[in-house]
Amino acid sequence: MTTTGGSIFDAMLQEFDGAARILNLEPGIWRILTKPKRQIIVHCPVQMDSGEIEVFTGFRVQYNIALGPAKGGIRYHPDVTLDEVTTLAAWMSWKCAVAHIPFGGGKGGIICDPTKMSRREVEALTRRYVAEIIDAIGPEKDVPAPDVNTDAQVMAWVMDTYSMHLGHTSTAVVTGKPLELGGSLGRREATGRRVMLTTREAAKHVGLDLTGARVAIQGFGNVGSVSAELLAALGAKIVAIADWKGGVYNDAGLDIAALLDHAKIHRTVAGFARADPLTNEALFGLDVHILIPAALENQITMANAGSIKATLVVEGANGPTTPEAHRHLHERGVFIVPDILANIGGVTVSYFEWVQDRHGYFWTEREVNERLEQKLCEAFHDVLQTSVKYRVDMRTAAYIVAIGRVAAVTRMRGMYA
Repeated sequence: MTTTGGSIFDAMLQEFDGAARILNLEPGIWRILTKPKRQIIVHCPVQMDSGEIEVFTGFRVQYNIALGPAKGGIRYHPDVTLDEVTTLAAWMSWKCAVAHIPFGGGKGGIICDPTKMSRREVEALTRRYVAEIIDAIGPEKDVPAPDVNTDAQVMAWVMDTYSMHLGHTSTAVVTGKPLELGGSLGRREATGRRVMLTTREAAKHVGLDLTGARVAIQGFGNVGSVSAELLAALGAKIVAIADWKGGVYNDAGLDIAALLDHAKIHRTVAGFARADPLTNEALFGLDVHILIPAALENQITMANAGSIKATLVVEGANGPTTPEAHRHLHERGVFIVPDILANIGGVTVSYFEWVQDRHGYFWTEREVNERLEQKLCEAFHDVLQTSVKYRVDMRTAAYIVAIGRVAAVTRMRGMYA
């Protein structure tokens, strides 16, 4: 089952290979770390509201579990592929290692369009999918979380299905749950908060004052909206935001609170009255200090990299910059904070939630945010010091940190025969 030759996985391998060569990684460890440990394909029959039976294809990939249980979200989308899920599981492996938390990398997905399904159909599909992969998940095996088109309610169904099979309640099998079922305070805002904190630390490094700094953000979902709100609170001027339906621009700065209200009603920033319309393409060419791609993969390419004027690019999405575009920007002196460092807030607070569930003792939101900031600062400066030591960009440095940690544990554990 080696459907890992697609372009997304190849892009990850290019990033991996550059760091592995600098580390002089031995061939055996190299081979281990570039192959997924387990790829699961399941077919889930569901009786739809019409009475017809549909069969949905689902995936769960555990890429590497040397550091601990696999960790990663479950996404529901018509374009989900095994290659995509495998790549995302690999990225999760490196994110957890960079964050210095005891998780490996996992990811799941189902090929479906939940926007065209009823709540009952989505619940039935979720429960059948969990039943199909139930032997592979658990608090000490693989801990799923929300991702594209899944949320706290879906995680509640996952937790309940797993618990019913187990015979007792097991809250630690998933993270991103409702607070009433063992969720953690601060979890929803965690990735956006991490992007804000990373942007703050990176701005200090490049000598950029955030007060009045002009910021453009692609994406206004959970990550983009929280990032915008928190950066505005630090004094940054959010001048442009674009999402799946369009974008908005205001040279004097957008009213983020009003824009959030607009987006809640219309499910897009497009049409916001206090700004000019803007296309996704035009957003990348704006005269801004900071650019935050927080939408989908492969958004910054050689087709638009030459137009980017930002001093600082902070990757809030997974894989938003192609390797060629990254090299181009780096050579131009743009400071890029890579995804495996910038957007690990969600998995960090997921780790906090897992710890709280296992101990049955829960922290205040202030404690969660303080621990998140401490973890962020440690990770950022580990990567920055590695970047300086090896004279490499931050992405390569992040991979050096991650690969070095996973490789060291792999050597210590040895080969099971």
